[in-house]
Amino acid sequence: MTLRELIRAGAEYLTENGVEDAAFDARQLAMFLFSLNGTALLLQGDRTVSPEEQAAYRALLERRAAGEPLQYLLGQWEFCGEPFFVGPGVLIPRPETEQLAQWCIETVRDRGLKCVYDLCAGTGCIGLTVAKSCPAARVYLLELYDGALAYLKQNEAAFALPNTAVIQADVLRGLPQGLPAPDLIVSNPPYIRAEEIPGLQKEVGFEPVAALDGGGDGYVFYRAIAEQWLPLLPKGGFAAVECGEGQPETVAELFGPTLECAVEKDLYGVPRFVTGARL
Repeated sequence: MTLRELIRAGAEYLTENGVEDAAFDARQLAMFLFSLNGTALLLQGDRTVSPEEQAAYRALLERRAAGEPLQYLLGQWEFCGEPFFVGPGVLIPRPETEQLAQWCIETVRDRGLKCVYDLCAGTGCIGLTVAKSCPAARVYLLELYDGALAYLKQNEAAFALPNTAVIQADVLRGLPQGLPAPDLIVSNPPYIRAEEIPGLQKEVGFEPVAALDGGGDGYVFYRAIAEQWLPLLPKGGFAAVECGEGQPETVAELFGPTLECAVEKDLYGVPRFVTGARL
């Protein structure tokens, strides 16, 4: 069997098992297993694949068919053009969140902001992206859970930036002692209602519940941000959060006493973000 035939068979297997984007996933898994980029994969399509390599590829396909996210199998995923380490225990970066990071970068640059907090930082995809693009700002990345914290520290080490600090802290308890007040707060917090989590698609079921569970109504973290974090902002300070579908208007109401808020749509036209400036 050639490599090209192996990938074709892999795509058929994933399709039969109900995997969306089966051809893409089969190709990505082959590139990962054989340590090839896209160009090399095309050039080596006629190479013969050994039985041992076929078995290794089949094992990856079976894990993907069982619902394990492609990103976990690859061990890395791209966000704003940069690879981030991911795996069990941390939320996978989503493409819509890139829009949130870009808003922060533009705001920090335009306003000359010096202190940024990324709350519930996870992989650090938002905070590290902002820190790399805004070297004059100091970015604090706060994460509570050990599983996510391990990936956050690994990604911070890979970026090797002089203007970041990883803090293990509970966002629900407010700002840890000894840290400066923020000029900008950004967060993609857990926002799914607890009762909805068991019914999520099987891929999401592999992600940590702690990164998904927004409490009984989905707003536990937004209330904490509104009550304990937004009051720390100076006049003219900024905040931006990502929300679940149907949540932005309620989040804007929660933030309204402190911020002049706007609801922003994502690339798919879905209201997704709440942004605002301190009144």
